[in-house]
Amino acid sequence: MIDHIGIKVSNFEQSKNFYAVALAPLGYELVKEYDNTATGVKYAAGFGVDGKADFWIVDGEVNTPPVHVAFTVESCEHVNAFYAAAIKVGGKDYGAPSWRSHYYYSKYYGALVLDPDGHNIEAVCY
Repeated sequence: MIDHIGIKVSNFEQSKNFYAVALAPLGYELVKEYDNTATGVKYAAGFGVDGKADFWIVDGEVNTPPVHVAFTVESCEHVNAFYAAAIKVGGKDYGAPSWRSHYYYSKYYGALVLDPDGHNIEAVCY
């Protein structure tokens, strides 16, 4: 079982804002934030639900290649809200909300966006 994941971003403040807006429809919020005096790795921000950060961004050299992270949500409406919020805050379309049963599970509904560094971020329900 995975406890948390972290990705590197090139512009910490821009990415922090992107994820704060894009993940809000999923119930995520900024839970923790550290500066370089606390971590030794520049800046870090953790997003999560109910006070537990399970998705982290860290200021630094961007992961190469970019990564793909999928968030499981409760409904198609949450997928749609994620997609709309992410696009509104500057995410790039990488797969509008749709049924993707030909790729995954029979009732797989998802949407994908690229964050400011090209990371593929997805919301999915099934």
